[in-house]
Amino acid sequence: MNIPSLQDKVSPEEWRLRVDLAAAYRLVALYGWSDLVFTHISARIPGPEHQFLINPYGLLFDEITASSLVKVDQAGNKLSDSPFPVNPAGFVIHSCIHQGRDDAGCVLHTHSRAGVAVSAQKCGVLPISQQSTFVLHSLAYHDYEGVALRDDEKPRLQADLGRANFLMLRNHGLLTVGPTIADAWLSMYTFENTCRIQVDAQAGGPLHQVDPRIVEGLGAVMKVATAGMGANIAWPALLRKLDRTDPGFRN
Repeated sequence: MNIPSLQDKVSPEEWRLRVDLAAAYRLVALYGWSDLVFTHISARIPGPEHQFLINPYGLLFDEITASSLVKVDQAGNKLSDSPFPVNPAGFVIHSCIHQGRDDAGCVLHTHSRAGVAVSAQKCGVLPISQQSTFVLHSLAYHDYEGVALRDDEKPRLQADLGRANFLMLRNHGLLTVGPTIADAWLSMYTFENTCRIQVDAQAGGPLHQVDPRIVEGLGAVMKVATAGMGANIAWPALLRKLDRTDPGFRN
């Protein structure tokens, strides 16, 4: 698709955010977590205006570029000229989380096969892998209320998420929150692998669970595991991977 570049029409800060968000969409597609056009990743534009970037509705995730991302307000209304539509209903979940969490720079939601499978299990996430311990350290659940179209569900979503960074939407899918796009993406990578491992393990024999005491104090362990860099330990390498294989996200 021939989409005119917005690089010279937005601030350098917004452009960097657009590039990272487009990369996140391409990486979600690359790792097989996308559901055609039906989920979203949103990022807050820094500043007091409460503006956000989200995908143009109707583009596959591997088509999204920095310039095609659409700027919207808290209600999902377009704030800039764009030939692409926005799905306001798809922004219901994202808008309420951004509204309720000042630290939510990015909200990433998926309908992956493994994520939906575990979300349908009464047990939820089981402590059976190293990956699961990182998720369980900051995991919340929200019961399914049908397709998320109603504003009256927003307070319950906010209350259920609380200060957690991982949210399992029962019978629906997975969601992560992070201060940056890189943080939300790396959290989803861990969440998705936790679910895949669980589904695979359940196909075998009896499960051996991790001692619950190990989950305690995971915050300090995570800092050591990422050399104090958080998601930045992996994000530049992921961008280099895209630059080698799928550089169009930067357009």
